[in-house]
Amino acid sequence: MKKVLTYGTFDLLHFGHINLLSRAKDLGDHLIVGLSTDEFNKGKNKQAYHSYENRKLILESIRFVDEVIPENNWDQKIKDVIKHNVDIFVMGDDWKGKFDFLKDYCEVIYLPRTIGISTSQIKNDLNMVKNG
Repeated sequence: MKKVLTYGTFDLLHFGHINLLSRAKDLGDHLIVGLSTDEFNKGKNKQAYHSYENRKLILESIRFVDEVIPENNWDQKIKDVIKHNVDIFVMGDDWKGKFDFLKDYCEVIYLPRTIGISTSQIKNDLNMVKNG
């Protein structure tokens, strides 16, 4: 069984997220998603709209996702790859090169982002509507 691993916050889930998860799943048989915890997001000065538990519930309901694990810190990726016998690590190409250190443990693939959508853009648009 070929295992694929990706990470993210997956807040304000949109079709770009679904597209990434679908393409990641197409690379293997079992997709594991490392989901940023609320505590980890605070350390990154990032505030998710939905709690970790709610984001986890949403991800677990997506047919492409087989397993969700907590992402507690930046340094756990090598341990997760080894622990879960991961064959392929996948991230959006906005992270290109940032995870090449994992190539000693598994294949690393950077997938193109879906054009025209991002959580940041959704948040900006909502703020514009809110602030008139």
